[in-house]
Amino acid sequence: MGVINYSANKQILVVARGHPYPRDALGHLFDGLNDCCWSLVEQPAARRFFNPESIGDYAAIVCYDMPGVDFTGEKDAPRLIDPDESLKIDMLAMLEAGMGMVFLHHALAAWPAWEEYGKIVGGRFLYRPACLNGQVWPDSGYRHEVQHTIKIKLDHPVTDGLPRSFSMVDELYLCPIFTTEIVPILVSDFTFSAENFYSAKLAVEGKMHQNQGWSHPKGSNVVGWVKHYKTSPIVYLQGGDTESALLNPDFSQIVCNAVRWVSSREAHDWAVTSYGNQQLK
Repeated sequence: MGVINYSANKQILVVARGHPYPRDALGHLFDGLNDCCWSLVEQPAARRFFNPESIGDYAAIVCYDMPGVDFTGEKDAPRLIDPDESLKIDMLAMLEAGMGMVFLHHALAAWPAWEEYGKIVGGRFLYRPACLNGQVWPDSGYRHEVQHTIKIKLDHPVTDGLPRSFSMVDELYLCPIFTTEIVPILVSDFTFSAENFYSAKLAVEGKMHQNQGWSHPKGSNVVGWVKHYKTSPIVYLQGGDTESALLNPDFSQIVCNAVRWVSSREAHDWAVTSYGNQQLK
């Protein structure tokens, strides 16, 4: 990949699908990026862009997708699909080159058979029990239509212009978050404990909104963070499940701020410095 595109009219690639989503609301959100041009590509066609050569014209990628999870099988659903080795190699090369990325909501559940993907994003939503970083985890929890208040944990360009706290209705996750590898910027006042969530595994089995016999360690209340992966600046935001969530003006502002930040020279300089410091440890 060549030089990162820092021009005034930045090209942004938005990747979607793998999970039902409100297309019009998503488009309305990105129309708020009046200093950027954006295009939407759905999975699986989007995979061809995840390499240093194809992504050269873009300043950032926004992932609102969930590849690698197949719910169509009658037995042992979901089937976890390992990405092709070529995709892994190309995506890691793209991140080595410094591509800024924003991951939204269900993108946390993508590519569950590829361990490195969780390290890229900073956490994992699990439809099945799994071992992560040497620790065994149960399947993750979900809860729709949660009325909660989000507070700014850290002043940062992604939170610029936002009130210190704001409310929204959205789906929340109880799942592993790699807290030592992220910089928290947003926290929720909701209690992230098993009694407040439902089992993802039971949901896949057709038992929606149930948690009988399911348990999960208490989770982090961090719902937004920044991090780097190699020399790429990364943002994850847990919100964005429904049309109303995507159209929430404060959440829309966060997403737009995140896109602008990961595509900025400031963010790339921060990622390069952070990666260099990491290599010295």
